[in-house]
Amino acid sequence: MTSDEGEGDAWPKIRQKLLAADILLIGTPIWLGQPSSICKRALERMDAFLEETDDKGRMVSYGKVAAVAVVGNEDGAHHVSAEVYQALNDVGFTIPANAVAYWVGEAMGSTNFVDLKETPAEVSTMISTLARNTAHLAELLKASQYPGEEE
Repeated sequence: MTSDEGEGDAWPKIRQKLLAADILLIGTPIWLGQPSSICKRALERMDAFLEETDDKGRMVSYGKVAAVAVVGNEDGAHHVSAEVYQALNDVGFTIPANAVAYWVGEAMGSTNFVDLKETPAEVSTMISTLARNTAHLAELLKASQYPGEEE
């Protein structure tokens, strides 16, 4: 089975949209101190990019920029973003500076991000920085792709 195929799931359409985009934003809650299983499953499916290359030997994800959003009611946003960043980098995505936005509530608390009346100022600043840096890097890479094997 290639990464284009999925046994009755939505991956083929998701993959097609992912590869058509310049920017990938992965959002995940923190579950038991880890990225969600759905997030991990998507990253595992992207593992096929390691074997998919263009005519210059670059992975199909080269030149694409990725950022991460994390929410949860426990500490661990840095750990989760680090795990996701490493996986994205392994499969060819470029990570810009400050490309994470996160919110974590009180440990063992009952308030979720969607329950907040307004986005905290610190989170708004992270989101703005993430968006600005991610769009800037995507524009640069679109204008000047990574060199391939023959360059």
